[in-house]
Amino acid sequence: MLALGSLSAPVAQEQDAPVQVQVDASQVQAIYANFSRVTGTTEEVIIDFGLNTQPQGVPREPIRLDARMVFNFYTAKRLLAALQVTIQRHEQAFGPIEVDVRKRLLKPT
Repeated sequence: MLALGSLSAPVAQEQDAPVQVQVDASQVQAIYANFSRVTGTTEEVIIDFGLNTQPQGVPREPIRLDARMVFNFYTAKRLLAALQVTIQRHEQAFGPIEVDVRKRLLKPT
């Protein structure tokens, strides 16, 4: 598991040492999202999450957004790195993830 934190340790600290951060997940709420929208300002990255109930083609109905996460750019960059490592590990174990649905369709035999 990869965890992101606000690491404000001095630069001289050894970078390779794993950091253990205690987390209280007793109030966490899980949501499922198959849609995200990334926007931002000069100081923040904003990611909205929602459920697209019409995943094929252009949705006829508006996609309802369920959650919004706002990050400063430092935390967003750490999140990007953690997601990259997570995807790489998954692809090493299970093969490439094709995001273009047209390339995932089975050809008729």
